[in-house]
This record gives sequence, structure tokens and C-alpha cells, in this order.
Amino acid sequence: MSQASYDYTRPYWDQIGVTVVGRHVFDMTDGWGGKPPGGIAHVVVVSHRPMPESWDPETPFHFVDGVEAAMAKAQKLAGDRTVEVAAGDVGGQVLAAGLVDEVAMDVTPVVFGSGKRYFGSVAAQHLLEDPHVVIQGNRVLHLRYRVRR
Repeated sequence: MSQASYDYTRPYWDQIGVTVVGRHVFDMTDGWGGKPPGGIAHVVVVSHRPMPESWDPETPFHFVDGVEAAMAKAQKLAGDRTVEVAAGDVGGQVLAAGLVDEVAMDVTPVVFGSGKRYFGSVAAQHLLEDPHVVIQGNRVLHLRYRVRR
């Protein structure tokens, strides 16, 4: 990681109190072994299915049904810290619900022939402001956009 990327990423990660993810990400990572990634205090999982039976209910993972409930729970848990929402279907649903203030993305020089859309299947157009953060790292461009209201 370049110094420019570290100088951008470390303070950003230090602000995050809660991450909101979908069940797919939770299952794919096996819930990060019960420890939220990057030192984040809590993870809110949007899922119609309950917490896995083998899962320790004392871990800082909270399962909720629906993005509105997830954001309400995440904001309560985060206090004055940032609520981060993973991209993908859940990110697209939160964006479509008007619950996103800012979009952060890291662009790398890799082109895939197929894959998942960044915001899942978003049905409507959502406009972003011009980027207010543009950081050139080593083979990565860090961008942050405010969502137009």
C-alpha cells in the first residue's frame, strides 16, 4: 500500500463504527470468524434468515430484516461514528431508499468480463456530485462522492 493510500484509508477506517452487509457477504466470509473486519465495532447483516444456529449470540453481529431496519440499528450502534454500507444488492437498496449520504469507491486498473454490479439491480437513476475526494495511490484511485438530493 502506498503512503497516499494509507494516509487516506487509515482515518477513513478509524471513523467507521458499524458496517452493514448482506447475508451473501456474511456467508462468503463466514462472518469473519465472529470478529468484524478492520477493527470495526459492529456488523449489521441484512437477511430474511436468522442468525446461524451455531453462531455465538454474544458476537457483535446483528441480523435484521430489511435495509431500513438495518440502517436504524446501525445508526443507533454507531453513535457519532460512520455507518459504512457494503456495495452490492444491499448497498443498492440503501441507496434507492435515500439512506446514503456519500459513495466511496476505489478504482483499480482491472477489467472483468463479468461479475456483479457495484450497486446490484438499482432500478432508478441516482446522481452523485462531483468527487470531493480524489486520492491517487499506487495503481488505485480513491474517490468519494456526495449523493445529490
